[in-house]
Formats: sequence, C-alpha cells, structure tokens
Amino acid sequence: MRKDRKPQPIYPSVEIVDIAAEGKAIAKIDNMIVFIPFVVPGDIVDLQLSRKKKNYAEGKPVRFEKYSDTRVDAFCEHFGVCGGCKWQILPYEEQLRYKHKQVEDNLTRIGKIDLPEIKPILGSEKTTFYRNKLEYTFSNKKWLTWDQVKSGETFDNMNALGFHIPGCFDKVLEINKCWLQDDVSNQLRNFIRDYCYKKEYTFFDLRNRGGLMRTLIIRTSSTGELMVIVVFYDDDKEKHEDVLNAIAEKFPQITSLLYIINQKANDTITDQEVLTWKGNDYIYEEMEGLKFKIGPKSFYQTNSEQAYNLYKITRDFAGLTGDELVYDLYTGTGTIANFVARNARKVVGIEYVEDAIEDAKFNSQNNKIENTLFYAGDMKDILTQDFINEHGKPDVIITDPPRAGMHDNVIEAILFAEPEKVVYVSCNPATQARDLNLLDAKYKVEKVQPVDMFPHTHHVENVVLLIKK
Repeated sequence: MRKDRKPQPIYPSVEIVDIAAEGKAIAKIDNMIVFIPFVVPGDIVDLQLSRKKKNYAEGKPVRFEKYSDTRVDAFCEHFGVCGGCKWQILPYEEQLRYKHKQVEDNLTRIGKIDLPEIKPILGSEKTTFYRNKLEYTFSNKKWLTWDQVKSGETFDNMNALGFHIPGCFDKVLEINKCWLQDDVSNQLRNFIRDYCYKKEYTFFDLRNRGGLMRTLIIRTSSTGELMVIVVFYDDDKEKHEDVLNAIAEKFPQITSLLYIINQKANDTITDQEVLTWKGNDYIYEEMEGLKFKIGPKSFYQTNSEQAYNLYKITRDFAGLTGDELVYDLYTGTGTIANFVARNARKVVGIEYVEDAIEDAKFNSQNNKIENTLFYAGDMKDILTQDFINEHGKPDVIITDPPRAGMHDNVIEAILFAEPEKVVYVSCNPATQARDLNLLDAKYKVEKVQPVDMFPHTHHVENVVLLIKK
C-alpha cells in the first residue's frame, strides 16, 4: 500500500527577487533557488515547495503577505489556470526589460563570446489580440477550476472547447474569452461549442480514441481574410456537413472553410488531407506590397505586424546591395526569401516541409519574383558541401531555425561556405547562444537586436548579425 506523501513545509514571508529564463519567478531559501509561477519580483508570500531537487526547488504561493509595487491586475478571466500569458501581472515595460535581460544572459553565459552592446528590445505595438493563429481542442474531460470544485456543483456535461491544461495531457479548460486573437476567434469558438452542445455531438476522448469533434484552428490575416479548419475524429459525413453548414451560415465572412478527418494518435495535420468546404484553401498576408499565400499547414509568424518589423531588421542587418547570393535556411513559405529578393542577385531557400516550399514557389511567382530557388528536405541533408559547390558560395546566409536551433551539420556547412555575413533569427536565445559559440570559430557578433513577438509571455525573438573574422 502506497503511503501518502508528506506535505512539504510552508516558508513564511519569502520575497520574490527575480525572473527566470522560462518565465517563472525566483526566490531564495537558505541559498536554494526556488522557481515559482504567477508571482513577480517584490511580492512577499508564504511559499510551499511542490518539488525539490538537489540544486533547486519548485514552489507555489499559498498566501500573499504583500503585493509588489510593480504588479498589475491580470485582465483575462482565465489567468493562472489556462497556462498562457503568464506575465499579465507584469507591466509591459517590465516584461520588455526581463526579455532583454534574458537575451543578454543567454548570449553571455552560454555563448561565452565577445558581444557588442545589445540594442534595446523592440516592443510590440499591440499587446492584446496580436496573434493570427490559434488552435483549440475539443475534449470530453473538462478541467474544473478550484472554485468549481469547492462549490460542490455537479456537471452533467464534461465537454469543453479550449486549451490544454499544462501537465494534464487529456484535460481542457473551457475558454470563454481569449485576448490573443481578433474577437471573431472568440465568437467562432463559442458558437461552434454551443452548437455542438445543442446537437449533443460528442467531443474527443483522448484516452479511448472516440468522438466527433477533435480540434479547431482559426487563422486571421492582415488582409482581412479568415480561415477556419475543423478537425473531426469520427467519420460521420452527415454530422460533418451539419457542423460546417452551420458555421458557414453564421459566419459568411469566412473566406476559407476547411475540414480534416484525423484518426491518428496525435493532433498534427501536416500529414493529413485537407478538404475544402467553402472558399479557397488559403488566405493571404501582405507586406510592403508583397502577398504571401498561407495554407492550412503553412508556418507564418503568428504576430503579423511585429513579423514585418522582424523582417525589416533582418534585411537591414543583411545590408544587401543587389549583387549578393543569399541562402535562406528554414525558409518556411519563403517569406524572408521573397522579402529580401528585390535587394539581392539571387536567393536560395531551403525548408523541411514540402507544402511550405510549394507555397514559397507560388509566392515568388505571384509576386513576379524571378530570382529565387526553393528546395524541400531536411536541412542537414540538403545543405551539404556538394550543394554549396553546385549553387555557389553565398555572400549572405539568413537562418531562422526552430527552437532547437541548428544541427551541427548545418553549422559545419555554414563554416565551409564562409559567407561574409550570417543573419541569425532565433525564437530561442539559449540555443542561438550555443550555435553562436560554434560559429565563433570564424565569425564575430556585430549586432544584436531582441524583438518581442509575444507580449505577456516569456518568449522573445533575437536577431544577430555575424561578420566573418
């Protein structure tokens, strides 16, 4: 018989002293670092440990003795439960300060290289409703808040449409209003949820694999277009048609209404057939007169307005004169490649997702750009010495890898290619710092510009210009 764990002790009057890299705050107890969510520096709390390791611990506040002078009220009703937007209780100026510090700390401690003065972080003009894409999950395992549990209320309907609860893979918090995307997203989600409640359509059971409704993806664009993707699990044509017709009738402004029948174990749609119910199978984003086709599987920076600033910084760092051969690594739908093409002799883009490369080629053709080439495949397999010998050594390499950073083979290929400049765009300064340390063999960091793409979260983008030594 398992013995119940002994509850951890409560430490009274503990001051929160700093913010950690992953967004949690920091306190110190007897020289031990403790990571705590949903508090800010200056708060004084009674702190209970929830997990203890050799060199650190995790905890939670059980009582606030004093609130920090810098703390502000969270504006979202789901704050503290949803798991997103954890920094709502920090003024935006403070968020930017800690993000700038995060970049500086990572490049210094992990990179261990000579750095210029880091430029002030570029904040986002919009701090709410800034995302162009959200994905919601249907679940028959609704997450009950502590207040709901304490109320003793019984719930006949345990279905929910919203976001997964961190650490509980099959539990979903029902979302009433999310502040991340244009309010049409809230209207769509709540209508579809209530319609399915009314028709008693089943929500997905992750453990037992069953149910009609699985996920909902909503994409908006700067051009005013609207894409809605409904993912079903059960293959019931009559119910599919009923749901899709109801959505189309209620929201005539939808320009792309798509659906998928996904009976796989996971939610990814990259390998799934996407069917068109109404309108086009794509929407457009626009930037400096260039139009970018965005399909249901396309990657596009989720903060459209701030993406434009990010790309302008990238182009400025590249310092193109019109004579350069540019390699754009992890090109996605070719947004950066096409954005800089008018300033370059030729741009070669490489990307893993084949559908994205097809969009990249279309974007070049649609914008009458004739000096781009795109290749699909694993970066470490394509960007080889033979590839570089065939296409020519680049004058500039632009790289925008995923959070894991670049594979060692890719870094070796960059060092072999020896471009005069490397512009490294990163969504994870820690892995960027690791890669910069490896590139330090032949390159020095000339410029560093952090950019905030995701207000109220700890995430930060960073652009670095490297010059050949």
